Amino acid sequence: MRSVSRKASRGRTPLGEPNPIDIHVGNRIRMRRNLLGWSQEKLGSLLGLTFQQIQKYEKGLNRVSASRLWDFSVVLETPISFFYEDMDKSVAQQSPRMFSNPDADYQLNEEMEAFNADPMQRKETLELVRAYYKIPNRQAARHLYELIVAMSKSPYLNSKDKTEKKEAF
Repeated sequence: MRSVSRKASRGRTPLGEPNPIDIHVGNRIRMRRNLLGWSQEKLGSLLGLTFQQIQKYEKGLNRVSASRLWDFSVVLETPISFFYEDMDKSVAQQSPRMFSNPDADYQLNEEMEAFNADPMQRKETLELVRAYYKIPNRQAARHLYELIVAMSKSPYLNSKDKTEKKEAF
């Protein structure tokens, strides 16, 4: 049985488990790989790794170094910030710094909150763009684009008064 009072080593939790931040980054690697429709084998071959190493990164069992994160970013064609998107505040508060200094008063800064609020950094946006470019009929895709742009400019649809929206349905 592991001791709770043991100091966390190499970024792991005091119980020796993978750090939740590493798990989050691994989940984002998996999500991006899946969005591209790639297998672990394909990603591994592009990075010079085995699929088992990719599995360990995706599960957070192996920590992603800065240079390896750069490689993932380049190969997966996404900014490094993507790997930290949608991180829960409770997860962000479990950095190795917090384990070594539990008295630290950690709060997410305004930049992190602004980043999470940016719709261009959201999973939904990436999936929408990927789906849009898969539409084989480019004329239909263009019409869909024009519809979305028109809806976004509609003062009626953008009204903050919820009663108006309810009346429309």
